[in-house]
Amino acid sequence: MSTLPTEATATRTWTNWAGNQQARMRRVAAPSSPQEVAETVRDAAARGMTVKPVGSGHSFTPVAVTDGVQIRMGNLARLRGADPATGLVTVEAGMGLWRLNELLAEQGRALRNMGDIQAQTVSGAIGTGTHGTGRDSASIAAQVAGLELVLADGSLVACSADEHPDLFEAARISLGAIGVITAVTFRTEPAFLLEAHEEPMRLAEVLERFEELRTRNEHFEFWWFPHTAMTTVKRNNRSEGPARPLSRRREWFEDEFLSNTFFAGVCRVGRAAPRAIPAINKMAAKVLSARTFVDRSDRVFTSPRTFKFVEMEYALPVEAAAPALREVERMIAHQNLKVNVPIEVRCAPADDLWLSTAHGRDTVYLAFHMFQGMDQTAYFEQAEQIMIAHDGRPHWGKLHNRDRDDFAADYPRFGDFLEVREKTDPDRVFANAYTRRVFGT
Repeated sequence: MSTLPTEATATRTWTNWAGNQQARMRRVAAPSSPQEVAETVRDAAARGMTVKPVGSGHSFTPVAVTDGVQIRMGNLARLRGADPATGLVTVEAGMGLWRLNELLAEQGRALRNMGDIQAQTVSGAIGTGTHGTGRDSASIAAQVAGLELVLADGSLVACSADEHPDLFEAARISLGAIGVITAVTFRTEPAFLLEAHEEPMRLAEVLERFEELRTRNEHFEFWWFPHTAMTTVKRNNRSEGPARPLSRRREWFEDEFLSNTFFAGVCRVGRAAPRAIPAINKMAAKVLSARTFVDRSDRVFTSPRTFKFVEMEYALPVEAAAPALREVERMIAHQNLKVNVPIEVRCAPADDLWLSTAHGRDTVYLAFHMFQGMDQTAYFEQAEQIMIAHDGRPHWGKLHNRDRDDFAADYPRFGDFLEVREKTDPDRVFANAYTRRVFGT
């Protein structure tokens, strides 16, 4: 009888956070140690089954879908160690980013940058290229100094820029196709405060001032409300303090009630009556007023996001920001589409990660959302064509229609990634339909 860590039969179905991806697995494992992960992988390979790890399910693509063995990472969520001298902090791969932030704060440390939600596990966030917005930094994977992972043969390997460097480069953003990450070592820095300044601004002004706003602020982004001329602009810059956080009452009202409960309510109205969406968006654009506060960095970077949606995001050369968004604006009007969730625009500096969407170029991200239960097909497909025309690269964890041939042309190190994959997983133990589409068979 097998002693492998297995969850009950009733848990052999899975749905992602957004509800747009489902899976039914032959087996579900919930390992509590790297050795149990390795045993699970060896057993699956011997039985001819594929393996996919899963964290919080925040990807919109079928990256975690499998009909073989699903490894749920929640029992691998411990702090391994923290070195005050170097700032290196090692945690197990199933730890939530929210928990990592709390642990770092207890030690007077912080990540340099983050995305705008912290519900993901650390391995899921880095594995799909999750990023924030920033003039000097954006990617979470770029802050990784080392990885521990289980390969397809069940071996447990540590890698870094100095130890198995090609494996390290391939595994940082890999969609789980190189191995099962069991621990992550982050480069951290002393904890810092951010001053957040948020205000409404007309879209025309934002686009006219885009380069100034992008280069003069450490972290700049904006949300444009389709069918309106208005945006909400967010500028976050380091502050010497003192901290001036929002009151608990105001934080609840603006970030939880208005941005989630109230917004979900108006989206449901728009879903039931699409013709009302332009008027609803005009109202929503007026609800959030200007505000300035100073708080711990991760509390400024991240916000609660409880209403459900699906998302597509593309990374473009930074100079394409204004023309691409204007084309999207015209497309929405000409096609009479009704879009009730704002388009998010963020920035990132060029990096050298093999499969980073910001590889080799300063980047602007355009993120398109559709409220849960509404058909996003026409909107996403037409927006995607505009993104492709501007040399866009899709986010690995968000909806898109691209395949291996596209990525081979988009990423200079794509061939190097495939070589590492061939060496470490020649039998495709970690493959699924999505990896076969984006990486080939």
